[in-house]
Amino acid sequence: MITEVAHLTIDPAQAEAFETAVTSVASVFRAAPGCHGMSLEREIEDPSRYRLMVRWETVDAHMVDFRNSPAFQLWRDAAGGFFKTPPVVIHSQTVSSFF
Repeated sequence: MITEVAHLTIDPAQAEAFETAVTSVASVFRAAPGCHGMSLEREIEDPSRYRLMVRWETVDAHMVDFRNSPAFQLWRDAAGGFFKTPPVVIHSQTVSSFF
C-alpha cells in the first residue's frame, strides 16, 4: 500500500469553501481504481496548510491511472482554484507499524 501525501497551501479565509470543495469530490477518489482511502488534515500551527492523504494500491494507480483520468480533472477543477502555491506531492510506504 502506498500513501500519497499532498501538501496544500490555501488562504485560511477560504478554509470552509475549500473543505466543502474537497468533500464534493471525495467520491471520485472512492471510485478510482486502486484507491483505498482518503483523508484531509489541517495543520493547527499554520491553518493555511493542509495535507491530503490518499492510500493507493500502487504509485502507478495514482500517477498513471488517476492522473490521466477525467476524475483527476474533476478534483483539480473543484480544489485547484484554492491553492496559493502548487501542491507538493510525495509517496510513502509503511515499513513498520508499532501500535
